[in-house]
Amino acid sequence: MSRKGFRTYENGMLLILALSFGFAFFDRNAVNYLAPYLVRDLGLSNTQVGMLGSVLALSWAISALVIGRWSDAVGVRKPFLVGILLVFSVCSVLSGLATSFPMLLAARLIMGIAEGPMMPICLAILMAESSPSRRGLNIGIVQSLFSSLIGASLAPLILVRLAEWFNWRIAFFLAGIPGILCAIAVMRYIREPKMPDAVNNRATEDAGQSWRSILFSKRNMWLCPAMACLMVSWLMLHQNFLPLFLTTVRRLTNEEMSEVMAATGLCAAIAGFLGAAVSDRLGRKPVVIATCLISLLTPLSGLYFNGSLSMLTVLMFIGWIGTAAFPLFMSVIPAETVTARHAATAMGLVTFVGEVVGGSGAPLLGGWAADLKTLAAPIMIAAICAFGGTILSLFLKETAPIKAGASAEEKKSVPA
Repeated sequence: MSRKGFRTYENGMLLILALSFGFAFFDRNAVNYLAPYLVRDLGLSNTQVGMLGSVLALSWAISALVIGRWSDAVGVRKPFLVGILLVFSVCSVLSGLATSFPMLLAARLIMGIAEGPMMPICLAILMAESSPSRRGLNIGIVQSLFSSLIGASLAPLILVRLAEWFNWRIAFFLAGIPGILCAIAVMRYIREPKMPDAVNNRATEDAGQSWRSILFSKRNMWLCPAMACLMVSWLMLHQNFLPLFLTTVRRLTNEEMSEVMAATGLCAAIAGFLGAAVSDRLGRKPVVIATCLISLLTPLSGLYFNGSLSMLTVLMFIGWIGTAAFPLFMSVIPAETVTARHAATAMGLVTFVGEVVGGSGAPLLGGWAADLKTLAAPIMIAAICAFGGTILSLFLKETAPIKAGASAEEKKSVPA
């Protein structure tokens, strides 16, 4: 029996999952914000910086699909989540112990394996436990609000200052502690969710079909992975190379760079939360189209705006509204396109494709282009990806319950 008011199981679960996912992104992004120190102390090239992001993304992608499918097959979520939190915390410590590029690369590889299935498993729990009217809002809070606030806004401020006060190794060591605390919270509070029979009344029409035919017979399950390829590339190119671009090409100090990156992270937190909430009312598709279009502003302002630092920060802040599309095309739309028993597989598939192409391939391409040309090259590639993602979003099929339900009623009211 749920308690009245704010202190409900749904809100408690939401807070724990949001914090857990936020600290996972804190650890994932740590290597990007500490890149200037790693380049200096370990003698890394731009290509090697790209490889650090690439190998984590590749292992993340494979793990998301394989373990997400495994979780669907056995119908269990909680034990996977506890293991994920413990392993990635250890990997953060291993990153701080690295004395060479191969050691650091190995630590990031293992971290990717651990963190990969976290998003589809967390969001599968949310899909099962959330009220239908709060589904998009809850997923936006977990995937964007806390992940961006902790992993993209607070992370550069905290990690850079720890590196300045102590060294980058201490920053990695301390980054692993919150994950252990979150694992304890999951064990004590999160319950194993029941596997509902249907989402949006699709269980009957999908009965007897294999999970492959269910996924690949739907337009959104082709469009969402394609969008993930482009928009994850946009995100990873910025996360891997924007700190270096700002400190070398734009000649900002490390502290100034951390403040610009913190501003983009703050925007992602706000935009992801509000975008998902708005999509519950207006529909998923218009929000994805608008935010993907706005995302063009970040790379273009970085490349072509020559005004003050404060105005550059404002422009990049606005451009980062594009991150509001991520919880929708990577999680909400795929999960609403298929039945609940295939939700983790659907989200894992989108994550897999996006991380392999965008998360793994884009940093390698960006690092190679930066070494061949300048650090402006990966930022230009990011602009091209944002434009492509906007075009693909025009062809999405609406899945929001308020819109999909209205469409179904309209069809019923039309005389045969």
